[in-house]
Amino acid sequence: MTALNENEVAALHEALDDEYHAWATYDQVVHDFGMVRPFSNIRDAEARHIAALLSLCEQHGVAPPSNPWPGRVEQYPNLREACTAAVEAEIANAALYERLLASTDRSDILTVFRNLRDASQERHLPAFRRCVERRQ
Repeated sequence: MTALNENEVAALHEALDDEYHAWATYDQVVHDFGMVRPFSNIRDAEARHIAALLSLCEQHGVAPPSNPWPGRVEQYPNLREACTAAVEAEIANAALYERLLASTDRSDILTVFRNLRDASQERHLPAFRRCVERRQ
């Protein structure tokens, strides 16, 4: 297996940073408001996303960045605002993965990026949209 090029390493790091940020944000919401859904279960999904990316780093010999986000994310005054922000974050996440897909032709990385994008769009985004609707 050939080493990853600079763009591929940067893409893995950027994906990890985004997943770290999502995990820390949803963890903060759980800390502030309790084990409220969908934040509690999607926080766990974000941990699985991080694990998938860390596995890619390990497989390709890439040193992963540490998570700089715990304690450094926005706090929301209520769940409606948290849900609204989460909708925006999941939309941005899809755009991020669409861009990152162009950074490589390696099937293992492409598969993980697509799976994470699809989970965000097909499961997380609808859950957070329902969250907003319930709090109107």
